[in-house]
Amino acid sequence: MTDTLDLTPQEREADLDIEQLKQLVGLVEYDETKDPFPVTGWDAIVFVVGNATQAAHYYQSAWGMELVAYSGPENGQRDHKSFVLKSGSIRFVLNGAVSPDSPLIEHHAKHGDGVVDISLEVPDVDKCVAQAKAAGARVVREPENLTDEFGTVRMASIGTYGETVHTLVQRVVDGQTYAGPYLPGYVAKSSTYEKREGAPKRLFQALDHIVGNVELGKMDEWVAFYNRVMGFVNMAEFIGDDIATDYSALMSKVVANGNHRVKFPLNEPAIAKKKSQIDEYLEFYNGPGAQHLALATGDILRTVDELRANGIEFLDTPDSYYEDPELRARIGEVRVPIEELQSRKILVDRDEDGYLLQIFTKPLGDRPTVFFEIIERHGSLGFGKGNFKALFEAIEREQDARGNL
Repeated sequence: MTDTLDLTPQEREADLDIEQLKQLVGLVEYDETKDPFPVTGWDAIVFVVGNATQAAHYYQSAWGMELVAYSGPENGQRDHKSFVLKSGSIRFVLNGAVSPDSPLIEHHAKHGDGVVDISLEVPDVDKCVAQAKAAGARVVREPENLTDEFGTVRMASIGTYGETVHTLVQRVVDGQTYAGPYLPGYVAKSSTYEKREGAPKRLFQALDHIVGNVELGKMDEWVAFYNRVMGFVNMAEFIGDDIATDYSALMSKVVANGNHRVKFPLNEPAIAKKKSQIDEYLEFYNGPGAQHLALATGDILRTVDELRANGIEFLDTPDSYYEDPELRARIGEVRVPIEELQSRKILVDRDEDGYLLQIFTKPLGDRPTVFFEIIERHGSLGFGKGNFKALFEAIEREQDARGNL
């Protein structure tokens, strides 16, 4: 693939097209042949949860995802249950311990529900691992083939911040594309949950970015890791007043792969009067990890309405945000009246390329760690810089209510 963009199999299955993806996630063209560590896109986001059976129901009933595959005691996996869910081109894998001796129990006791593996689809696992080793990365799983009646997948894993890994998944081996529902060892499974009449086919289409929180002083180290090991490029940088309130502050830099399908903002706390959201995350997750996932939609109003009807709670934004004449002047015309955004508490930001609409959920689990962002892009390739102060003040109100500010 030279200077062209092709759809991944997951995007094709989801009936997405290149123009949609350029709008949804800011996809750009690049020359894969010159990339020492070519990454096609996301393969799966793998969670460890306390109860995968119930979590799978939650992601179907509340988030509109579709159950597509399963692995567990019924098909030989004695250690844990694993449910694979899809929405558009996103695949979530939820793992929960079955065996009392499962290593997942210790992981969950330490971290709570969270992302353990950000799996990436790559065209050549061996090329990527050779590059990773040459650049000094920690390879936690050497390349190996997994095979079943649907074909072969080649996989390896490299370590990143905390206990988070990137499993590299090559789905075309010896010219044959793997045809199973997820990976060898998984069986196709469909849901017994029935969506209510009139519910949309899905509530989000693609994954825009995943934010990693790292310790004080470690952000530049991990930015350099993605530059050096994986050839990622720097997209944005937020420091100082960009990303501070009266009480708390953080610093953030964004790295992305060549085609910008995969984007990682990396945050670290900054010294401030009180604890930042990053400090709170690091304390309750017990170390660095993935803080939030941004889910891209073409219709944020409908998505938010449906999610609220399903019981999802979002951060509150005061009316003063929408009534600020400076904000209104800066954002100009957007596709819906500002009153429509205000009634749903959706934030809006504009940059030189266009604008975006975004909203953030409250933490999804018991610990104040992982949450989701819903994002609708209209040309903007940014991350809502103009909203940082309003967002962090909203998070601080929640932190204060939890007694953690």
